[in-house]
Amino acid sequence: MGVLVTGGAGYIGSHMVWALVDAGEAAVVLDNLRTGFAWAVAPEARLVTGDIGDQRVVERLIDEERVDAIIHFAGSVVVPESVKDPLGYYLNNTVKSRALIESAVRRGVKHFIFSSTAAVYGMAGMEPVAEDALLNPLSPYGRSKLMTETMLADAAAAHGFTYAALRYFNVAGADPKGRAGQSTRGATHLIKVACEVALGKRDRIEVFGTDYPTPDGTCIRDYIHVTDLVAAHADALAYLRKGGTSIVANCGYGRGFSVLQVLDAVKRVSGRDFKVVSAARRAGDPAAVVARADLIRERLGWRPQLDDLDTIVRHAIAWEDSLEKRNFRY
Repeated sequence: MGVLVTGGAGYIGSHMVWALVDAGEAAVVLDNLRTGFAWAVAPEARLVTGDIGDQRVVERLIDEERVDAIIHFAGSVVVPESVKDPLGYYLNNTVKSRALIESAVRRGVKHFIFSSTAAVYGMAGMEPVAEDALLNPLSPYGRSKLMTETMLADAAAAHGFTYAALRYFNVAGADPKGRAGQSTRGATHLIKVACEVALGKRDRIEVFGTDYPTPDGTCIRDYIHVTDLVAAHADALAYLRKGGTSIVANCGYGRGFSVLQVLDAVKRVSGRDFKVVSAARRAGDPAAVVARADLIRERLGWRPQLDDLDTIVRHAIAWEDSLEKRNFRY
């Protein structure tokens, strides 16, 4: 049986494809390559350039590859951008996900794993947030993802497939083997940007808001290594294939670091100082978002291996340095 990975040429998706290939799975990638890179896809996987909203292409791939599971990463992910372009986010993240789910139903796909987000919780507060917390997303990005979770729940109940919606917290780092990493043009991820500044690719980094109700005034986030996140997807796939019921689960470590703590870690690990400037808050940014991640450990048996901020930063810097050495250009 095959696994269809949408957005498999992007940051997280490319790591997932490598994990599937390492496990001996037959992986097929569907990506429009607007933010992903063909070279990021493991050569053992089949790459098809196309859009998840093109149901003829999707259904042909499901049939040709005998797909029994879809792992859905494709979508837009920048919170401030979603505030400026809400309709674009509802199209790309919600409308096209609906088309993908419908294609899965029509072609009899048994399992669906969805890349959701902690942004569905909104202003969760300082305590770790559990899956049964109030869902109150602050941005069109978060709302677009929550809509897809709702569609999955309703479609699964009506059509008999099972799904896992994994709510990511802040993903960072790179493949420890150096095969994949964050390469997105104009990336806004804090650790990615800080590594670029440390290596001289940018002249400074901005801290968006220093007056939040947190110990040092900057936002607190739960940073998860991309390799551990991908392992959670592999665990979810195995769980569903063994007959597990549908699940919605947080993907995080259960502890947070402030923006300033992260920047200190990048300076420490890189051995380089760099310019940090304060800027106004960004729309849609909550003060703190930290996972309560008991459910995924209990139900899926997930055991993270890289739960260490310095390790995350070290792998991110190594990847950024490799891009620099091969004169990578966007």
